[in-house]
Amino acid sequence: MSAENNTLRVIIDLMTEADLAEIVLIEHESFPAPWTRGMFINEMENPGSQCLCARVDLGSKTVVAAYIIFWIVPGEAHLFSLAVKKEFRRQNLAFNLLKIMEEIVRKAGIKSITLEVRESNIEAIKLYEKRGFVVKGRRINYYRETNEDALIMWLDI
Repeated sequence: MSAENNTLRVIIDLMTEADLAEIVLIEHESFPAPWTRGMFINEMENPGSQCLCARVDLGSKTVVAAYIIFWIVPGEAHLFSLAVKKEFRRQNLAFNLLKIMEEIVRKAGIKSITLEVRESNIEAIKLYEKRGFVVKGRRINYYRETNEDALIMWLDI
């Protein structure tokens, strides 16, 4: 999949092992308890898991700028992780990855998507609300490393 994103040329494709060095760096700059390379490999090997990345063509090279991981299970989809490299934030990459996830889920005949988001992650909450997600509940102390609650968000599609 390819998309023009303002002035960026973005290619959305399946995540590969060759992407993992860049993805792990994005993970470390994005989350207090980052996933390991092995965790990403496990997700890529899981038949129910969808692992996509957004690559930006910079002319002389292509870099991984963002990724999304979600599961499609009977009756629903669940967003596990979404992150954007700092220098590519606020350029609609996350918004477009969510949109592509919704298209894939819809084609699979699934009618809803769930996710958990750190209560303090206001920017992510705003993004999810912009895509139509609503808060449906709370998981107390879900993020143990920071003793934070997670908001459970839901999207009917």
